[in-house]
Amino acid sequence: MRISEISTPDLRQSNQQPQSHHHHFLSLIDSLIKQTENFSLANPLPEKIPSDLRQMLTQLTQLVPFPNSVNLQIWKLSYRLWNACVDISNAASIRPSSSTSITESNAILRHVAADMLFLAGDVVGVPSPAIKSASFYHKTGLVWYDLRKFDLASTCFERATDIVSKIDITRISDWGERKLLLDLNLARSRTAWEVSDRNLAMTLLNRAKSMLFGSSDHYKMLAIQYLVFGKSLLSKDDANAFNQVLKLLNEALDLCQKGCSASRTREQTLELKELRSKALRFISAVHLQKGEYESVIKCVRVLREGSGGGGGGDSADHHASLPVLAMKAWLGLGRHEEAEKELRGMVVSKGIPEGVWVSAVEAFFEAAGTAGAETTKGLFLGLLGRCHVSASAAVRVAYRLIGDCVGGGEGSRVRAKVVSELVSDERVVALFAGEAAAKERKAMHAVLWNCASDHFRSKDYMTSAELFEKSLLYIPYDIENRILRAKGFRVLCLCYLARNQLDRAQEYINEAETLEPNTASAFLKFKIYLQKNNHSGAINQIQEMKACLDFTPDFLSLAAHEAIACHAPSIAVASLSSLLNFYTSGKPMPSTEVEVLRTLVTILNTYPGNESEVLKFMKWAHARVSELGSESFLGKGEVGRQEQKWFAVTSWNFGIKCGKEKNYELCAEFLRLISEFYAGLKDEQDKENGFMVCKSLILTVSAIIASENQKKVALEDSEVKHAAELLDKAGKMLTSISMEAQFNDDRITTIEPEFFFIHTFCAYDICGRIDNLGSQQQLHIVKSFASSKACNPKYLLQIGLNASRGPRSNPEVATFALNECLSALLSSPSPDYQDVALIVRTLIVVASIHKGDSDDDAVHVMYKQAYRIMVGLKDGEYPIEEGKWLAMTAWNRAAVPVRLGLVDAAKKWMNIGLELTRKVLGMETYRACMEDFVADFEKRFQLQNNG
Repeated sequence: MRISEISTPDLRQSNQQPQSHHHHFLSLIDSLIKQTENFSLANPLPEKIPSDLRQMLTQLTQLVPFPNSVNLQIWKLSYRLWNACVDISNAASIRPSSSTSITESNAILRHVAADMLFLAGDVVGVPSPAIKSASFYHKTGLVWYDLRKFDLASTCFERATDIVSKIDITRISDWGERKLLLDLNLARSRTAWEVSDRNLAMTLLNRAKSMLFGSSDHYKMLAIQYLVFGKSLLSKDDANAFNQVLKLLNEALDLCQKGCSASRTREQTLELKELRSKALRFISAVHLQKGEYESVIKCVRVLREGSGGGGGGDSADHHASLPVLAMKAWLGLGRHEEAEKELRGMVVSKGIPEGVWVSAVEAFFEAAGTAGAETTKGLFLGLLGRCHVSASAAVRVAYRLIGDCVGGGEGSRVRAKVVSELVSDERVVALFAGEAAAKERKAMHAVLWNCASDHFRSKDYMTSAELFEKSLLYIPYDIENRILRAKGFRVLCLCYLARNQLDRAQEYINEAETLEPNTASAFLKFKIYLQKNNHSGAINQIQEMKACLDFTPDFLSLAAHEAIACHAPSIAVASLSSLLNFYTSGKPMPSTEVEVLRTLVTILNTYPGNESEVLKFMKWAHARVSELGSESFLGKGEVGRQEQKWFAVTSWNFGIKCGKEKNYELCAEFLRLISEFYAGLKDEQDKENGFMVCKSLILTVSAIIASENQKKVALEDSEVKHAAELLDKAGKMLTSISMEAQFNDDRITTIEPEFFFIHTFCAYDICGRIDNLGSQQQLHIVKSFASSKACNPKYLLQIGLNASRGPRSNPEVATFALNECLSALLSSPSPDYQDVALIVRTLIVVASIHKGDSDDDAVHVMYKQAYRIMVGLKDGEYPIEEGKWLAMTAWNRAAVPVRLGLVDAAKKWMNIGLELTRKVLGMETYRACMEDFVADFEKRFQLQNNG
């Protein structure tokens, strides 16, 4: 039958042959125990055995009560299982690597064995069965405790306690059984302490006082447990727990006293007195932490006098910690003389360990402060007499004193000074002479070097320099150590650089360079030149660094950082420019090439007037992108896109800046780079970058044209062709953007309307230079723009005015643009009549120049249109000067027909001129003269007709 198939209800329901069920389970348990007994390193224990045993025991428990024979059989099986566990433990100790899993399984098996013994209960013929069962649980609980399974340990201890609680303690005479009762209480107390149930732990300790049975060993065990708990609380350094610690330690002290009375041998008495002294030392330590210095002195005095216990002076405590405790207590009370006596007593005493003495010196020095520096130094030199035995002793003393000396403030500096004076003493230096002390010499150098380094990190450069100088005393003057000496000179150079003593720093670095010429020395000379504002010397030193055998490009990067910190941009640029030349070598570099270029541009941008240099490095970056590919140079994924965007945006900013400063040539170069950085842009997610490219192309051509006008040097054919290509590309992008805007009416295009205008304006200009059909193409361009949503009257006015002037004027474009603008202005609710007047004048001028007398009626129509515009306006609403110009030019146009006798033509122009004067303020006198002239002209005309 399988174990899993055994059903408890079936067993309970079946009353047939119960004895067979007992034997069945017992045989199964016996079989499992046999497998356990067969355990060996070669034949490991099956993992299911502990769980199967537990299940069998659970099933067997359902069948209680048992006859005595069955109980006796269970008892024997339990002992067999327990002995097997002992064998497993012994075997596991041979192979510690596998002991963890074995120990846990072993603990489970022990627990099962204890439960079996408990199940068997009282067996006839077995003496003290309850004690044995409790012992099994106690030992199992100890195993669980060692495994830190405190819940299982507590379960075992509590079961054992329940078992022995039914025993009359007064009838127990066996010392082993009595000790078990005490052990159980102590074990339970320790377990409760581990799970932070301190109340239960203390209750159990107090309960254990009734289980001492007058044995000094029992007193000692309980006192030790109180002491352990006290030390545990004390180690946590919790000021709130000090009172509890004292209570525990005093309990231990009281138990030691009582134990001494109960002890029967001298050895027992000595052990308890030693434990008592230990408790007293801890009590004095607690009083010291609480600042109760008088109590500390009392404890020390009691320990030294050896009172109590009947030991007299023979029991006096001479522990090395006592003078330290006394000295610290005297320091706490401010009685430095007594503290110094304790310290001097330690110097005399050969039994005081060196570490204890040095610790006391540190405590005295920290309490006495700067005022006790000389005393501390004298005591230290007194200790030196004890260190003459070997150089290693001097190293240990120096290390102990300065190991924790850095913390800032005057105290750490004075302590370092004491050490400095000590190690420079001729007697100390003499200890390290010869090859025999080579190891100690290196150790002393390391101690001084590390302390100096700590002071350097604390920015106490003077103390640091002093210690570094003293460390040179422990470096032999030979070829093998010249590199180490050079290192010392270099670090001294750094100390004096930090203190801005540049001449002293230069002396040390010259010494270092003599011993070991390398890049580090050259770099420090570079720093000195930099801080002396010798920029030419610093730039020359960069070349010196590059010539060193151990040179790496990291030094150029570091030099650039130093130059930036010293506000020397020219040197930073020189360093980074030199660094750029190393990227083609393929060697590992301190940073990526794109980072260096970005840093260069950023530095140059910080100071004005560097636009040409910025352009040079921006072109360098573009050339490297073209050479290596975008991903290889800028980076992959989002990093590369951000780098690409940075260069494009920087080019845009510099381009706009140069444009505002009317440096159109540089403006065009910067803006041209944007489209080149975004070459081959096709990704939809980079649509915003596409808008930037489109705008940059348009502004590039605009800057090219502005540069031509500024320099008054006509563009070459190749430049015109290139500008046309740029505009064509921008035009296609604008068309795409416009179409998208049409399909998405709720969406506002990112390209501002002025860029459509600038594109049209530039396209008009460039188109007029290309071929004979340029004028028609110009008209087509302007008409396309006029029909777009981006067009407005202001833009048309500018196009029309530009087309009406200059050597490449286009009257058709001017006429079209100005008429369109005029129509748009007049259709608005409140036209700008200043612009209207300008358009009318320009249209008349264009028609007059390009049509002349061939189309006199067309010009006359324009005057009539101007008159109709002026009709109904308030006085002065139409610009007066423009109105006067119209009236005067219209009247003056009648002069030629009058002289030629062309009466109708003369009357046509005189009439329109006269009409215009009636609409313009301030022309009354002119109008009267004109009216007189017209009347006189008509009389003469009638006389001629009558004659």
